[in-house]
Amino acid sequence: MADVIKKATRESYGEALRDLADEYKDLVVLDADLAAATKTGIFKKACPARFFDCGIAEANMMGVAAGLAACGKIPFASTFAMFAAGRAYEIVRNSIGYPHLNVKIGATHAGISVGEDGATHQCNEDIALMRTIPGMTIINPCDDVEAKAAVKAALDFNGPVYMRFGRLAVSVINDSETYKFELGKGVVLREGTDVTIVATGLMVNEAVEAAKTLEADGISAQVVNIHTIKPLDKELIAQCAEKTGLIVTAEEHSVIGGLGSAVAETVTEMCPVPVVKIGVNDEFGHSGPAVDLLKEFGLSAENIVATVKEAMKLKK
Repeated sequence: MADVIKKATRESYGEALRDLADEYKDLVVLDADLAAATKTGIFKKACPARFFDCGIAEANMMGVAAGLAACGKIPFASTFAMFAAGRAYEIVRNSIGYPHLNVKIGATHAGISVGEDGATHQCNEDIALMRTIPGMTIINPCDDVEAKAAVKAALDFNGPVYMRFGRLAVSVINDSETYKFELGKGVVLREGTDVTIVATGLMVNEAVEAAKTLEADGISAQVVNIHTIKPLDKELIAQCAEKTGLIVTAEEHSVIGGLGSAVAETVTEMCPVPVVKIGVNDEFGHSGPAVDLLKEFGLSAENIVATVKEAMKLKK
């Protein structure tokens, strides 16, 4: 069996920007003095005249991006998720969201897996914040292949897009030769009849592994990858709810306001069934090795298995 390839989606982001530069002449990249970490330095090396370092001034960078978009450029404003969604929220809302400008936000280092950087940088609130901005599209890819496809999709889409990328290298589960990214459409990775596990980001691979274990224990789990959290694929979620009668969501984000909340809202409206959310509970993270923190906060295949088994008791 071939070794599993692992790669951080932040690297995929930088590589995709570079690879698409020739095709999209209006593509420009902005960064907030973090090009080495966000991997936009890859683009800078290839296209220095189309790269702008705005310094440690994230709110100003979003304003610059808005201005560039108003002039017909396609700016990718890049920084850590904590600064893109947190520090610059008001500018994103009023200068990008309100006029519905064609700005793409590349938010790296999201979630608990930032690791040793600790609670101040472990942004588990960004999806919730961005979901509240009218017209904001939110993409959270699960691996290298999906991340690169997401950047291309964002370029082809006219409007503000928030893209979430990770620091930690994660397993590549998609085939670049066959994978097709469709904005706003979930992907059924595994069929099942007893429960649906709806996952996003690095939790998608954990969900797939959990489903294998559950199958061995006699539980048939359907796995759905939701790479576009907004707009959510409501039709697919409702179909899964009707088919399996139970949904467990899994995300590297707060259980408040993220994928789990979006799924629960949809299920309540369209096909009421129990929804159990796996994510970071109402608490801050702390410094530590990324892999250890993911396990500590229950963001693992093992916890998905345990949660599904307990949730099965909720089925009528």
